[in-house]
Amino acid sequence: MDELELARLCADTMWKDDKASQALGMEIEITGVGAASVRMTVRSDMVNGLDVCHGGLVFALADTAFAFACNAYNVQRFAASGQVEFLRPALPGDALLATASEDHRGRRSGYYTVKIHNQRDELVALFRGRSGGNGKPVLST
Repeated sequence: MDELELARLCADTMWKDDKASQALGMEIEITGVGAASVRMTVRSDMVNGLDVCHGGLVFALADTAFAFACNAYNVQRFAASGQVEFLRPALPGDALLATASEDHRGRRSGYYTVKIHNQRDELVALFRGRSGGNGKPVLST
């Protein structure tokens, strides 16, 4: 099995029990080793009192892409920190795409950048995450 096949198998294993991402209507694609894309359409039940997507849900989208990118190596990784910069509002009906890329992966931590664009290819948010791990495998043996 090559590295990309391993990354996709890890993602499939994580996805089957990821009720939160499924409930938000997210769709996952592993685009490379240490890279993932996640799609989500902003539904009417995702907007706040100002009729824009709740910032916590934009963060959740970025965090999901981050999680699938950093768990590509069959070693459990978790968010140790995450920061998001909101650049423009996500509106009802917007089709958001979060693209996660690995900036650095070390033995104990990894650093990832996630860019979220809307269907007009406008940058909606930037996310930066740091992962830490517990050394356990993602896949059951």
